[in-house]
Amino acid sequence: MKVRIEIDTRTFVRFWLVVIGFAFAILALYSARTALIIIGTAFFLALALNGPVSKLARRMPDRSRTLSTAVAFVAVVAFLAAVVFLVIPPIVQQTAKFIESAPAAVATLSEQWRGLGNIIDKYHIQPQIDQAAKAIQADSTKWAASFGRNFISGIGSALAVFAAALLVLVLTFLMLVEGPTWLQRLWKVYRDTDRMEHHKRLVNKMHVVVSGYVTGQLTVSSIGALCAGATVFLISLFIPAVPANLSLPTIAIAFTLSLIPMFGATIAGIIIAILIGINSITAGVIFAIYFMVYQQLENNFISPAIQSKRIELSPLAILVSVTIGLYVFGIAGGIISIPIAGSIKVLIDDYLERSRRVRVENDKPLARLVKKIQGDEA
Repeated sequence: MKVRIEIDTRTFVRFWLVVIGFAFAILALYSARTALIIIGTAFFLALALNGPVSKLARRMPDRSRTLSTAVAFVAVVAFLAAVVFLVIPPIVQQTAKFIESAPAAVATLSEQWRGLGNIIDKYHIQPQIDQAAKAIQADSTKWAASFGRNFISGIGSALAVFAAALLVLVLTFLMLVEGPTWLQRLWKVYRDTDRMEHHKRLVNKMHVVVSGYVTGQLTVSSIGALCAGATVFLISLFIPAVPANLSLPTIAIAFTLSLIPMFGATIAGIIIAILIGINSITAGVIFAIYFMVYQQLENNFISPAIQSKRIELSPLAILVSVTIGLYVFGIAGGIISIPIAGSIKVLIDDYLERSRRVRVENDKPLARLVKKIQGDEA
């Protein structure tokens, strides 16, 4: 038995117009992904700073939100300047120390090379070493030829990152200043007061989620930075070659870079291990071992436990959201994935709660009687 389905021309055209519209929308979003990431990052920072700015505004003359936002930005810039002041001088000092000790290292390497030369002569492996040296020399020539191009490309990338960061700061400032005004205009659009109050509660809950995530991330970074600084201080007590004043730049580097999910703490650990290793290779290895052990504890216990309490997400949901964010949108996606997951949870919980209330109302005897009467009349 054959079934024939007839579709009129108007329905057919509407269907394909909808498909084409979705395709163009996806293409437009993909083409504007960089701009969307910048706007999303600024929006996230504005939500995170809204609480402190609002508290400052209540204490400012005439409750000026612009002035309170400016004060908050000055505080952020001062914090960054303090980080640079604590980090740069020790790095310069350790670099100078490395340069001073380079001749002695070269002399030691020369002595070791003489011993290695005796082994080469004894086992007649000079041709293999010459072949490897020629290969390295060829690769070095290719690298030198492309160095200029890579250098110019790197400068362009750095300028693009700087311009994007500046744009994020400007957008964040404007969002903080104009945000409450736009919200008031949005609430005035509603005609249903109950619906407006319900949506207000949802927005407040999502704001609490974002603020809780920021607070949790700052807590995790602070714990990691203090533990790293204490470890460097203890190492300096047992290995005098390591200066104790490396503790402060260690705290600054670990705190700042660990604010970046997944990769930031690893980069901080590598930088700190190199700084310590310049003074003592043994101390650098000890810190590297400590860092690997602590990272396992932080990633599997400390961070999930703190963030799950702040935003009411299970550790599994946090890890899944970060993984999806990193693989879909990169580092920016990893940063904002957790608060987005928390906001989605708020919406899902609200939907389930409203569905439960509707189900309870429908199960009441009077409601069942009304439904039965309506069914009989139909």
